[in-house]
Amino acid sequence: MTENSYSSPAQMPGGGAADSGEGIIGSEQTDIDNVRDLADIPAIEVVTKAIVLLMSAAAEKLGLAEGADEDAVDLDEARRLITSLAGLVQASTEYLGIHAAPIRDGLKGLQLAFREASAHPDAPGEGPGEKYTGPVRGKSR
Repeated sequence: MTENSYSSPAQMPGGGAADSGEGIIGSEQTDIDNVRDLADIPAIEVVTKAIVLLMSAAAEKLGLAEGADEDAVDLDEARRLITSLAGLVQASTEYLGIHAAPIRDGLKGLQLAFREASAHPDAPGEGPGEKYTGPVRGKSR
């Protein structure tokens, strides 16, 4: 089974058999019972889950996760994730309601962490996602 709750029954093991229940036993039937049809999920829930996934993945690639291994840091991958996150956040801000500000703060935190982790930081406005958010600067000292 695909590792998300958005898989359609047609994508489940056994193909079309998932709809009729043929060929499905034990835990696979339970997995199908837990799958929600995308048509039933509000768009903002899908967008929010994508934002959280991108934030979590970027934090992992920056080595910010608890117990993270320094060897797992991958700034190239982090840059891609943060840029994708920035584009999604910028495009969906009007729909995020009261969650928009904390999400933007989380994005800014990732952008600043990227800058700090870089041996040669990008110029202001050239960092990951900054073409969508504008230049990101830390607090004045």
